[in-house]
Amino acid sequence: MLFVREYGGSGPAVILLHGGPGASGYMAPVARGLANLYRVVEPFQRGSGGGRLTVARHVADLHEVINAYAGGCHPALLGSSWGAMLALAYAAAHPGSTGPLVLVGCGTFDLAARAVLQRTIAERMNDEIRERLKHTEQLDPDERLKASAQATGQIYSYDLLASPHDEETVDARAHQETWDDMLRLQTEGIYPAAFATIKVPILMVHGVFDPLPCRLILQGLRPYLPQIDYRELERCGHYPWLEKAAADTFFCIVREWLAQRREAGDWEY
Repeated sequence: MLFVREYGGSGPAVILLHGGPGASGYMAPVARGLANLYRVVEPFQRGSGGGRLTVARHVADLHEVINAYAGGCHPALLGSSWGAMLALAYAAAHPGSTGPLVLVGCGTFDLAARAVLQRTIAERMNDEIRERLKHTEQLDPDERLKASAQATGQIYSYDLLASPHDEETVDARAHQETWDDMLRLQTEGIYPAAFATIKVPILMVHGVFDPLPCRLILQGLRPYLPQIDYRELERCGHYPWLEKAAADTFFCIVREWLAQRREAGDWEY
């Protein structure tokens, strides 16, 4: 069983899915922000070393977590970046096992979106960032991945209250193996087509300053997920809960949307 942190003691279950892949722990501020209303579960996804990691392995792990911690209910899944992609992959594989999905800064599912992402990163790159990245070259892979994320923070964020990486544990091999498999599944045409089986409500929240091209990613998902409720946050990057101008709005949107799902009766818990 994965390492899991729990927050709050009552209310419907909300399971948080961190990004990376291989960057566990950074969702803690989201957990604390929701724990007064929900029973929040924060699993640390499987790390490297026990066989090559795949999306299917992460989906199977999440199924075990849901069975163990959701008490036979249908938890909401709130995923950040790669975690949003995992939420969709899980809901497609187990369409009767989840409540509503919240996708925050969702990752890319096609070459066009990734090309825009890379172009935006290149446009925002500067000499200071390049120099910091140069100093990561001699670090071991895990330290290098974390230091690189810290060095490029201003590319991904607008104006942060705190670093998203302070509570983060990084596994570079897990990152590479998992992302390689996700790219394989996209190349074979499995994703995003498989998401058409998902019928639960979906909220997609994206910062306007996030280098991941929010509207292009939404455009790619819409044909399979017409139920997406899309919200943009101004003056906000990849980590809305840490942005000075957007954090309060982010939590208000998520809390209100989940409350509406309960009131409408489309969340069994």
